[in-house]
Amino acid sequence: MSPTSRRARAHTPRPTPLNRAIAALLAAGAACVPLQAAAQDAVPAAAAATELDAVRVSGSYSRSLDQAVDLKRDNIGFSDSIVATDVVDFPEQNLAEALQRMPGVTIERNKGLGTAVNVRGLPSEYTHVSINDLATASGSGGRDVEFDIFASEIIQQVTVQKSPTAAHEEGGIAGSVQISTARPFDYSERKLVLSAEGAHNSISGETDPKASFLASDTRGDWGALVSFSAGRRTNRTDANSGINFRPLSRFLGASGERGEQAQAVLERDTGVVIADRTDPGETDLIVFQDKVGDRVFLNEQEKWGATASLQYRPGNRFSLTFDALVGAYDTTEDEYDAAAYSASSRSTLDTVHEYDDTTLAGQGIVVLRDVSYTATQHEFLSKERIGENDYRQYSLAMDWMGERWSVDALAGYSGADKRLDYANLKHVAYAPSRTRWTATGGETIPSADPDTIDMYDAPERYLFEAYETTLEQISDDKYAAQVNARRSLDLAFLPALHAIQFGARHTDKSKERERGVLNIHGPGPGDTSWAGVRTLADSELRPIGSLVPGGHYRARELDWAQVSNDYARATFRYPGFATPFQEGEYYRVDEEATSVYAMADFAFDLGPVPVSLNAGLRYVDTSVVSFGYHPVQNPDGTPGFTEDPVSQSGGYSNVLPSLNTTAELADGLLLRAAASETLMRPALTDLAYKRTASWSSFRFTDGNPGLEPTQAEQWELGLEKYFDNGGLLAASYFQKTIEGVVINALTGVVPDVAVYNANGTLNGYFDFDVYQPVNASGSYDVDGFELIAHLPLESVHRSLEGFGVNANYTSLSSSLAGESALDIQTPMPGLAEKTWNLTLYYDNERFDARVSHNHKGDYVESLGYNMYPIWREAYGQTDISIGYRVADNIKLSLKGINITDEATTGYTMDPSFPTMYELSGRRISLGVRIEF
Repeated sequence: MSPTSRRARAHTPRPTPLNRAIAALLAAGAACVPLQAAAQDAVPAAAAATELDAVRVSGSYSRSLDQAVDLKRDNIGFSDSIVATDVVDFPEQNLAEALQRMPGVTIERNKGLGTAVNVRGLPSEYTHVSINDLATASGSGGRDVEFDIFASEIIQQVTVQKSPTAAHEEGGIAGSVQISTARPFDYSERKLVLSAEGAHNSISGETDPKASFLASDTRGDWGALVSFSAGRRTNRTDANSGINFRPLSRFLGASGERGEQAQAVLERDTGVVIADRTDPGETDLIVFQDKVGDRVFLNEQEKWGATASLQYRPGNRFSLTFDALVGAYDTTEDEYDAAAYSASSRSTLDTVHEYDDTTLAGQGIVVLRDVSYTATQHEFLSKERIGENDYRQYSLAMDWMGERWSVDALAGYSGADKRLDYANLKHVAYAPSRTRWTATGGETIPSADPDTIDMYDAPERYLFEAYETTLEQISDDKYAAQVNARRSLDLAFLPALHAIQFGARHTDKSKERERGVLNIHGPGPGDTSWAGVRTLADSELRPIGSLVPGGHYRARELDWAQVSNDYARATFRYPGFATPFQEGEYYRVDEEATSVYAMADFAFDLGPVPVSLNAGLRYVDTSVVSFGYHPVQNPDGTPGFTEDPVSQSGGYSNVLPSLNTTAELADGLLLRAAASETLMRPALTDLAYKRTASWSSFRFTDGNPGLEPTQAEQWELGLEKYFDNGGLLAASYFQKTIEGVVINALTGVVPDVAVYNANGTLNGYFDFDVYQPVNASGSYDVDGFELIAHLPLESVHRSLEGFGVNANYTSLSSSLAGESALDIQTPMPGLAEKTWNLTLYYDNERFDARVSHNHKGDYVESLGYNMYPIWREAYGQTDISIGYRVADNIKLSLKGINITDEATTGYTMDPSFPTMYELSGRRISLGVRIEF
């Protein structure tokens, strides 16, 4: 039976996209933004449009801040916002970087590019993201959104909602990022905006173009808007990295001479005596360098995004809007890697030149700082990663407002397709060498052994091992429908009750992955004639400075030559080669959620103090079903997979209360309070019911469709002072109690699993540990405070007119812990305790200037071998923006990103053991913006 027919028979039938869309339209779902209406009457649409136009035309940063401050003040809950002008006038490379200056918001960076958004220092997967009220798909497999795929020019407004109401879609413990694109009736007249920019990277030396336009017009009851943005980015990163801890059990646990020699050398050179070298509880506390690599990355990106909006609005009481968002994000990343794998399976200790038993003595860990090894695995790797991302989102929204009733509804679809094509040309040389830590990373040099090599200049010693290929294809689709109704009240027996609101929402989400791996060992299918015969010298080699634009390697004083990825693809992929998808790598996760809510708005006076209060309850029911394959042993002992997919279901239901209130203690002085329960659903990759094998680590990893969501009980109390000149001072304290955190745990053991070497010979039979994501027992506390200051300085002195400060600071303390198998106390990966942003600005009718510094404190990036916390060091980046309006409708801008050329660094457990040193350079751009 074919894989397709097996899969079709095993899957539960699902509605077609057309049927699903019709059902969604019939359900008349809704996009709900009920918070502002809960506390006050709506602002007339014409007035709002005029205000927005004024901000866009003037290009005033201070006026855009004023508008964001007004949005914050009018919201019944804790929130912060930015508007389009704020985004346009700051230097940024994508949507993630456009959000990083909001209070409590920081971003994760990868090779000089913002990639994910953190709210209040919590990991990115704790943040819920929606575009036009649809939780957007991105193909990541988690709940976090890959912001780097979205161009910032397509957005109109962003609000980070930090305290939800019952009407908000569940899903964000840290907060919800609500993104809106522009609509034609946002403008009071015809609008055409054109912009173009060229950006220069200091390392690659390349200049990248970017262009965008927006066109909007209204005629009578109808309006139409389109926007488009396209750009190219070429970025080079030089990195001396990968220097992680490896437990000495790698050598001490080896049978025969390898293990015995490691034990003898350790005792001879360090005095450390091992009682039982087969006991990992003892040997895991002695560590050495796993791998040292010098790497050059060249990342080339092409991105485009477009929005369209068709709006029918016969008056201020009714509108019908169709919104569309489509785009693509394609990347090609070349990585040229010269690395020394100290933990080679052929190697062991030769000489320990330096060791450290003091720095980590508190954890009982001894670090071998400088070691010669008997047979280091030196590798030259030419890696190529090609990614193709296509996304689209469509929605139909209806808004109607009567004398007492108002109804809004939405039906929509969000989808993303991702295709990843990976290749790695691998040449290996086994030889004695010496590896040690340096001030910024690590280095490998010749040892005293006469058979040692200079790993950077011995191409004839490197043998071809394989040209490895991987192909992965992911589809991520979500359908949603929502309807909300609000009824204004004027009850004589309960005058404080102003309105009630209720609604329902249904979402249907599916992720499907196909993946395949095929390695080439010769010039044809099944041919292995190159393995162990062909050398690196038999291929065309080019100096690293000519393989990528920008010249010499900057992370260290070093040069070497490698095979280009273009040459590798042309030479090693024989005619007709294709990487096939494999059944065992397939999985699919289907998730449906239905929720209903009800809430009430109150307004009353406590003595002289006016109070607004919103209280509500949300009920959500979620069901999950997942399909995948499990690896098995075939009768001949070779590894295989179950013939048919295996499936498992799961589900849960939750009740989520919320309470938000504000009290105006004095003119412009607001006391704000909020309390709620919220949840974050497990990542789809954790739900996927399949088993993956790590043959070198003797471990199986299973998915778990039975996972329950991570839940939080949270409250916040804050004081906000609003000034007549648009200034704001705010302080708040928040606390969260988080339960059901997803961790990886040992859930079983599979005995006597056959493990094979790369050449197909049997390595032996081993017991495999089985790890699964599970909900941890107990709860964790997170608390912190947030400070916000937006101060136009003209209130200090008249001569400072146009100057201002916009700053925010977030401090976090948490009992959330990483899962170190050595019980090393460490924060949860991704959690930063301190973040702050500071912007100094000046603007007038013609000129504006901004200097902005964004700082994210150090945080644990991952746990090496589930034992040793690997930290990303605190990172601060300074950006500048200067604009000059040469005419009323033409503005020139000069922008700089990372103008101080900061490096990205990291370490394992202590800064004296660096593990990352990356340089991505600065970007300087020159642009023009024209408005009609």
